[in-house]
Amino acid sequence: MPQTHLEAWQDLTWPEVKTDKPLPMSEGVIDQGAFNIIEVDKLFDAVNHAATTVGQATLYRSLTQPLATFAGVQAKQDAVKELQDNSTLKTQIQELIEQAAKTEDKLYLLLFGQHVGSFSTAREKHEIEGYGYREYRNGVKFVLDLIAKAATINAPQSSYLASVIAKLKAFADSRYYTLMQGPVYVSEGNIRTKAEQGGIKFPVPVIFKPTIFKPVVLTCTFLLVWLASTFAEAAIGIGTPAAAIFLGPLTLLYLPIVGGFDRENCINPLRNLFKKAEPLGEMLGALGQLDELMAFVKFAETFPHSTVLPQLESGKHHRIKLAAAVNPVLGKTNAEYVANDFKLDDENLVLLTGPNSGGKTAFCKTLTQIQVLAQIGCYVPAKSAALTVADRIFYQVPEISHLDDGEGRFGTELKRTKEIFLATTSKSLVVLDELSEGTTFEEKMEASINTLNGFYRKGNSTVLITHNHQLVDHFVKEGAGVPLQVEFAKDAPTYRLVTGISCISHAARVAKKIGFSKEDIDNYLAKDQ
Repeated sequence: MPQTHLEAWQDLTWPEVKTDKPLPMSEGVIDQGAFNIIEVDKLFDAVNHAATTVGQATLYRSLTQPLATFAGVQAKQDAVKELQDNSTLKTQIQELIEQAAKTEDKLYLLLFGQHVGSFSTAREKHEIEGYGYREYRNGVKFVLDLIAKAATINAPQSSYLASVIAKLKAFADSRYYTLMQGPVYVSEGNIRTKAEQGGIKFPVPVIFKPTIFKPVVLTCTFLLVWLASTFAEAAIGIGTPAAAIFLGPLTLLYLPIVGGFDRENCINPLRNLFKKAEPLGEMLGALGQLDELMAFVKFAETFPHSTVLPQLESGKHHRIKLAAAVNPVLGKTNAEYVANDFKLDDENLVLLTGPNSGGKTAFCKTLTQIQVLAQIGCYVPAKSAALTVADRIFYQVPEISHLDDGEGRFGTELKRTKEIFLATTSKSLVVLDELSEGTTFEEKMEASINTLNGFYRKGNSTVLITHNHQLVDHFVKEGAGVPLQVEFAKDAPTYRLVTGISCISHAARVAKKIGFSKEDIDNYLAKDQ
């Protein structure tokens, strides 16, 4: 069972959103290499409409570790659909999240805050001044108010949403909830609820209440002052004003004694208990899951292009079909972003050619980002989408060799390609940006053909980005690949995918655009003479 966010935050000074990492290759849907190339951090920023810290952390965890099962993705989709269809339930959950977002930090201050001293002033959000009474009350109130709000939510129909609401409400049955409600009994380092204290009389417990004003203690203090002043009057003839002589010192002693006792023996032990409480971690996790679902809904409502929940398909190998697909990151800020259709069905090899800056890489990131979004149960930017759940999503780009790898660029890339090949199955999605760089053309052709044949025989969905049109010709003649190219019109990219093989690189156009064509080089040299 994965750890809760509260468990992941144990050693931090304050909760962080991006604490999760992709799982190692062959253990998760994406590995660190694919995570970086697909730009999952940017994808998170594009989709993130979560209002709470734990909601954002939940969304980030989902993106770093997408679901790998049909049932898991379908369950989250059903939950999103219910929120869209049931306006009452959607409003109830939205109100709960908005309430939690306003005071969530108060719980974190209780759990993670650092005391700055009884007479110091807190200057940072994680600092606690005084004895911590206010922070305790506010942190506990956040939880009690959240559970009270959760109790008013109607029972959902979808299994995923029902289980999340149940986890949220279940905290009310925990010992920690009872401790937060109070009263709390403390004796000899033991913390008990009222029921646990029961008939235990000795040792006499302290009944903790989160306030410096203790009626019983204050009464005893003033009684002690009165007795002292009466004794002084009778013994040495000092009048009634002697009470003031004793009241000042006793008051000065009262605050640090009572406040210090409560902080060290009640507040700190309780906050440490809550911080490690599994039910509280589960409750926070449920809040995060609700916030994540609402983030999906808000993403769909605010994205400037069409969005849809993909139709999930089952099959022996990976398939994907998209109509008017848009990049989730770039399309968010560009209402004119060019959409593309794409289909990978029985043909499991697509060969994508075209000049630089034509949109090949952008589309492949669109494809993989959509697959990731689909596998966290989110809407995807397209007019329609149907796909299978991929067990692995890989994306390889040319790598620069390191001085200590001993293999050179060709060997460095081949190692990565081998790792991907061995980890894939027929249900995997693989994007390869060029192959066999760093060797002769003849060897590049041979190695690339061997590699692509291997992926083709495995049966997974493979997309190759390449300028090597001879390589594409080979596979098209073999009937083992679908050729697509990025369209250019009047030497300018349209950013559309069309059928065919591009034999033009437009390298001269790109060189001229950035000011490093043959003419530019000649001009630079002429200036130096």
